[in-house]
Amino acid sequence: MKNYFSFNLTGKKFLPIWILFLFFFIAPYGTMIYTMKGVQPGNSPSLIILPLILLLIVIAFVLTFYIAKLTIENIAYKDKAIVFNGTFGKYIGTVLLGFFLSIITLGVYLAWFVRNMHRFFVNNSSYDSHNLKFQGKGGKLFVILLLTIIIPIIILSIVMAKFIMANGMQQVSSFVIIQQLITVIIMIPYMYLIYKWMVNVDYKDYHISWETDFWPSCGKIGLEMLLTIITVGIYMPLASVRLYKYFAEKTLVADNDNKLRLGYDIEPLNDFLLIWGQTLLTIITLGVYYPWAFCKIGNRILGKTYMEKINA
Repeated sequence: MKNYFSFNLTGKKFLPIWILFLFFFIAPYGTMIYTMKGVQPGNSPSLIILPLILLLIVIAFVLTFYIAKLTIENIAYKDKAIVFNGTFGKYIGTVLLGFFLSIITLGVYLAWFVRNMHRFFVNNSSYDSHNLKFQGKGGKLFVILLLTIIIPIIILSIVMAKFIMANGMQQVSSFVIIQQLITVIIMIPYMYLIYKWMVNVDYKDYHISWETDFWPSCGKIGLEMLLTIITVGIYMPLASVRLYKYFAEKTLVADNDNKLRLGYDIEPLNDFLLIWGQTLLTIITLGVYYPWAFCKIGNRILGKTYMEKINA
């Protein structure tokens, strides 16, 4: 028997936080980018730029807390809503400590900072009076980032520097195209390993994880990315939905006696049209419509996501 999730957030309820985000983050960020475009090569940018960037980062983290809280609390399963018990004080403490340790370790601590942030939202969420518990390790995330992002970027940078030294700036454009293609390929295992790392949660005696294999999963991600690229982005909503369905069906909720699996009732054309329609409305309203788009897409996706028991 399929038991479906639901998403009960409304655009009207989301709107006040989104207005704060538009005025205190998007508008100042856009102004900063426009101002920096006017800086001529060789000239130093205004001294206010660095403090403004730091302020925008703080604002983004503050508003992220309230947006995440609102989102989590409006997810329900079997008509029971998820409860979020995290406090802003503990959240901002986690953020400030993570920033400080990431800076003094020259970014090495960043993996543990991300782990702590993800753990904060998961561990402070409960369903039916039982808390979830994130089991991902910072050390494993560090290895993922090292192998899929840091080392490949270092290698690409060295190769590009040698290419420029050997060929001059005349052929840089052709090399940049190759570099971008390699970057897209690198992102495939990165995306897979990061999301697999994130889906590692305990709930009561159950463990929630992906039951996936590396190469088939990366092949699926690569195919959807390829179709998105060759359609100049038009295919992206359908790519997202198909990847969501693929990995939902690989999500296993199991204890010693029972196994449950997630799934998604995909309707390719209708899902595609809904997401594109909501995206276009957001664009033509300069972002004002986004709360309603977010809620309608969330309601459709989660409303067709289910969990069912499978044979052990």
